[in-house]
Formats: sequence, C-alpha cells, structure tokens
Amino acid sequence: MNLAQLPSITKRTKKRVGRGHGSGKGAHTVGRGTKGRRARGSVGPNFFGTAMGASYIKRLPLLRGKGKLKARVKPVGVNVSYLSTLPAKSTVDVALLVKHHILSSLDEARNGVKILGGGTITVALTVVLPATSGARTKIEKAGGTVEKVHVPTANTKHNNA
Repeated sequence: MNLAQLPSITKRTKKRVGRGHGSGKGAHTVGRGTKGRRARGSVGPNFFGTAMGASYIKRLPLLRGKGKLKARVKPVGVNVSYLSTLPAKSTVDVALLVKHHILSSLDEARNGVKILGGGTITVALTVVLPATSGARTKIEKAGGTVEKVHVPTANTKHNNA
C-alpha cells in the first residue's frame, strides 16, 4: 500500500463570509474593503463604469419591434465556381454539397445555403437552392436551371387554418 495513493477522507468546507466573528472571517467588512458598490453588493453585467463609457446594450444600433434582440443569421454562401466540380446534370441540394465536401457538414447549413455568383461554371446543373441573380444567369448560360425556392424569413407568419 502506497500512502500517496490513499483517497482523501477530509474535506475543507468553504469559508462563510459575513456570518459573525465565529465564522473565521471577520464580521465587520468581511474582506470586501470599506464602502463602495462592490462592498455592498454585486456589480451587474451591464455596468461598465466611466472608463468604458456606455454599456454594450446602449452601443447596439436602434432596432424597432419585438425581435430586436434576436440574433440575425445569414445563410452559408457557396460560389458558382465550386459547383463546376460536381457531375453534370445532377440536382444540387444541401446533401449533394455535403457529399462532395463543398460544405463540411449538415450543421453548417442549418441557417440555409445560398448560391453566389463568384467564378465561372461550365457544367449544366439543376439547382434547387436560393441563388443570386448573377449566379442564376451564369448557371443558365452554362445550360442548367435554377428552380424557385421559397425561403422562409423570420417575419413569415404561419397559418394553421
């Protein structure tokens, strides 16, 4: 038996500050100094003092409406030049882009994928993803087609009736 490998059987409890003289930490200021905001309570996360100026909340641009603090996400952009590596007459969707390693995973495309007009394309493809007008003309000039895709936005209301 090695004494260094024995399990610890004692546990030191946390020192409770501000609970009288018998707590081991004095009763008067209990290690917080004297006076001031931090001696009396915690400082909120939105406070930045006079050195930083306005808080992060006040630095944000003014946005009106209910969804002003929601994060706005952009779709992943894929240039037309990457589509030239795909086999001809194939249907371009998210699964095909992941299969050919143009997108790293399906998690990357959870905010959507949009085809951008960067580069040139030489193969005829059927694209079933949203595309910019420049990408649309390049794909159609190469002999492919771009199908209209409805992209839901954050402001779209869904009717169950």
